[in-house]
Amino acid sequence: MSLIPSFFGGRKSNIFDPFSLDLWDPFEGFPISTSVPSSAREISAFANAKIDWKETSEAHVFKADVPGIKKEEVKVEVEEGRILQISGERSREQEEKNDQWHRMERSSGKFLRRFRLPENTKTGEIKAAMENGVLTVTVPKEEEKKKSEVKAIDISG
Repeated sequence: MSLIPSFFGGRKSNIFDPFSLDLWDPFEGFPISTSVPSSAREISAFANAKIDWKETSEAHVFKADVPGIKKEEVKVEVEEGRILQISGERSREQEEKNDQWHRMERSSGKFLRRFRLPENTKTGEIKAAMENGVLTVTVPKEEEKKKSEVKAIDISG
């Protein structure tokens, strides 16, 4: 039996377990803690929703990982003509008085991401779809205007 877990805040899991995903906070349980509260860690983990942006020949495609969120909980908006805003919120599960939580790792909170779209986008034709926890937003591009060819003219004389 180790004294370390009971000395530092009464951890119930084994700190020597190589498969444990717990983060050991050496200041846990002390009156002055320099660590970030767990609620702030949860909010910041979800607030930094990971979004990929790629440009194809036809469109700009944004893919956001938002597992566990319903499509009704996500908003896709265009502000000020060219700013794409993707936002959403995942709330915590309600605790019942007779429930006993053993572990709570899923993040909760709000997220908001903004992207300035290039001039060549059709903001009126944006499409969004949600599948398997991935939000895909497609912003079509305007067709490129063909540059007029410069044609040399022979001068006869």
